[in-house]
Amino acid sequence: MAKLSLQEQLLKSGLVSAAQAKSVKTDKRKQTQQQRKNKVEVVDEAKELAQKAQAEKIERDRELNQLRRQQEEQKELAAQVKQMIDANKLPRDAEGLAFNFTDDNKVKRLYVSEAMRDQLAQGRLAIVKLGQYYEVVSAEVARKIQARDTASVIVFNEPGKAVDTAVEDAYAAYQVPDDLIW
Repeated sequence: MAKLSLQEQLLKSGLVSAAQAKSVKTDKRKQTQQQRKNKVEVVDEAKELAQKAQAEKIERDRELNQLRRQQEEQKELAAQVKQMIDANKLPRDAEGLAFNFTDDNKVKRLYVSEAMRDQLAQGRLAIVKLGQYYEVVSAEVARKIQARDTASVIVFNEPGKAVDTAVEDAYAAYQVPDDLIW
């Protein structure tokens, strides 16, 4: 069965008259002759729209890929932080002294030994957050975690940082009781 062109199919179905088909054919022939004669390209709007849509799709795909890469990097960093905390957490003393600290404007309590409490105050140990739990790690591990995710490090009294001396001087005349534990 021979395939008919669109023009022949329209003629056969009666949607277009023979005169209309002939005029369209001559117009198309004249247009191609003018293009060759004047060396002028007729702007094909459909082709331009297709190219524009393709360019937009490529840009959108690039943005989505970049977003996916960022999410994967964040997942990798979170996994690294979790692994470091799990591998380096120090055992806590459930019957030890309470060490109070703030997290998200809420006072939290962690029970640690007296030596750990002193090391936390001096900056040799730090408290980090793992999900909803808090763990005690060494200062070196806390620095590595802080480099990857600063929000995970909750308490880290770095020894190099100076404390505001004006506040300390205001209360220098008052004696602090020995049994005061915050």
